[in-house]
Amino acid sequence: MASASPSRFRAILVTAFKWILGIGLLSIVGLAVAVAVAVTQLPDYRELTRRSDLGQMIRVRAADGSLLVSMGPSFGRWLPYAEIPQTMRTAMISVEDKRFRSHVGVDPIGMARSVKVRIEEGHWKQGGSTITQQLARNIFLTNSKTFGRKFKEGVLALALESKFSKDQILELYLNRVYFGGGAYGIDAASRTFFGHGADHLSLSEAAIIAGLVKAPSNYSPTADVQAARGRARVVLDQMVQNGFVTADAAARTDPATVRIQPTPKQNSARYFTDWALPQLDTLIEETSEPIDVWTTLDPGMQSAADRAVNAYTPAGAQGALVSIDRDGAVRAMVGGRDYVSSIYNRATQAQRQPGSSWKLFVYLAALESGMKPEDTVVDEPVTIDGWTPRNSTRTYAGSVSLREAFARSINTISAKIGDALGFGTIADMARRFGITANISTYPSMVLGTTDVRLIEMTRAFASVQSGGISVMPYAIRKVVTADGRLLYQHQNSEQRVLVAPWVAAEMTDLLQTAVMSGTGRAAQIGRPVAGKTGTTTSNKDGWFIGFSSGLTTGVWMGRDDAKPIAGLQGGTAPARAFSDFMKIAVAKRPVEQFQTEAPIPDWQLEPDEEAWGSNEVGYEPMVDADGNPVGQGTNPNNFERQAEQPAQVDQQWLDEVLDRNQPSRQVPPPSNRQPATDPRTTQPSDRSTDPLQPRP
Repeated sequence: MASASPSRFRAILVTAFKWILGIGLLSIVGLAVAVAVAVTQLPDYRELTRRSDLGQMIRVRAADGSLLVSMGPSFGRWLPYAEIPQTMRTAMISVEDKRFRSHVGVDPIGMARSVKVRIEEGHWKQGGSTITQQLARNIFLTNSKTFGRKFKEGVLALALESKFSKDQILELYLNRVYFGGGAYGIDAASRTFFGHGADHLSLSEAAIIAGLVKAPSNYSPTADVQAARGRARVVLDQMVQNGFVTADAAARTDPATVRIQPTPKQNSARYFTDWALPQLDTLIEETSEPIDVWTTLDPGMQSAADRAVNAYTPAGAQGALVSIDRDGAVRAMVGGRDYVSSIYNRATQAQRQPGSSWKLFVYLAALESGMKPEDTVVDEPVTIDGWTPRNSTRTYAGSVSLREAFARSINTISAKIGDALGFGTIADMARRFGITANISTYPSMVLGTTDVRLIEMTRAFASVQSGGISVMPYAIRKVVTADGRLLYQHQNSEQRVLVAPWVAAEMTDLLQTAVMSGTGRAAQIGRPVAGKTGTTTSNKDGWFIGFSSGLTTGVWMGRDDAKPIAGLQGGTAPARAFSDFMKIAVAKRPVEQFQTEAPIPDWQLEPDEEAWGSNEVGYEPMVDADGNPVGQGTNPNNFERQAEQPAQVDQQWLDEVLDRNQPSRQVPPPSNRQPATDPRTTQPSDRSTDPLQPRP
């Protein structure tokens, strides 16, 4: 009996061993099958280099190529293994997987050490994942810490090692791993943190990048530069222990001397990028590949605009600024005092009353009707359909020139012009110059009671600066893929003649006078400036819009809740902000004198019956109470509307005046109530179509 017990025990051991061996063999077979299946399902190498699974990267660049903002993941150039600096490869192996070259994708020693630390510490303190396992997790799995995920990770790692070489795996890893700051891959990390590509990283820079993988958010140089440099020293020590660099070389290397690239400011420029990026939907076909969007924004002007708005906007109020170049390129845009606290873009979204800056359209209509800046009008009490406008001074100046009336922003004169020409005429002029709001035609509309956007008002002034030619604001110059393939290139839109060149010249004359001697004197910058102030009831809004040296800038200030602001007027803070900005914005541009005179057609120079009759439109000039024609140096104290007058300026007539060969158009009949505007005009004043679109 005594001898039977040991025999029984040996039998149990043998049986257990057989079971263990059998289970082990079955596990190996199962694992081999799983790996084999995984190998067949792995994408090919070329597909893994595309990185489209990480999301689309959109880099928005300023006019000088500097990075404004990077949306989504940031990718650099894909570096083949041979182009990756050896210091980068060895730094990553040293700190993440020192047995990378010897294991088969899974490192039993590393796993055993991880389990030992887990038992000693009571929690997972360090992982045992190899570079191959990390690559498998980054591409195919999540970061959940479960045994199921770890098993899948191990299977995929073995499959990757079976299908690809060690060099290929390291290349994939270094080009795909996340390094913080939105950067995926060493080239993106190098460009983000150091400002240059990863193909010529220094030892210190390679150590900083290699140290980021453990905790990108904690060690990112843009988040904590000292932590990043401290972690780099750990990487250098590991490289010495693994024999990749000598102790002397490591000692001579100081990560503290590495210059970290400053991150782009995510403040006022974001107003511009938020406005620009949605336009991509209409410019390019939908794509998931990384793209670079080159914009019109001038970083120097943008900084100057931000400073000007914040320096002059009253406490508790908001400010906005937009600056448009002569071709429509938006050079600066500030939508508020601080983007972080409010992303609402007051330059493109807010609709506020423009006050007297609206008189641009009133006086454009007056000049187009035949009036001249030297013509005299009477500033006196006037009542129109029960409405009695008042001047800001509460006084009346009597007989004044049209130029003085505009420079001093006399309300009664604007009311008289609107009453004489028809308020629909003023509304039509505003639509013609790009105002898309629903414009009121009540008499008070001549004083700027229609809510409008700053960018549209600025565009209108820019069209005057361009000689009456339409200006279309744009933000995107071109769109290219990461490999340089052009997806979009801006082309100037079809230009439309909005008013005759002499009308634009005379309007510029009035605008220049408003700055030289009128309400806009604070906007002077030491070179020719033309512009107009705007102030609304109870000082709720202050505007200044003007142009100089080909650059048109609009400034608005006010409270978002539209409450009054003591002392806010267009000629104070907005005009001063305009001045400060423009002094910097046009400093390197040549001084340009304004074209305030333009050739006038024969029908204006010779206003006799024969000249009028040749127009074939039945024109009868506007006259005052004494029967004298307005626009010939007379005193039009009281305007009279003429019946059956033609409508507003038409492209065909301007083409004829300017000797342009254009096909003829069918002209619609004039409005019954349309006042005298221009002896050869043919377009109805109240139309619902876009004034800048070609008419049939």
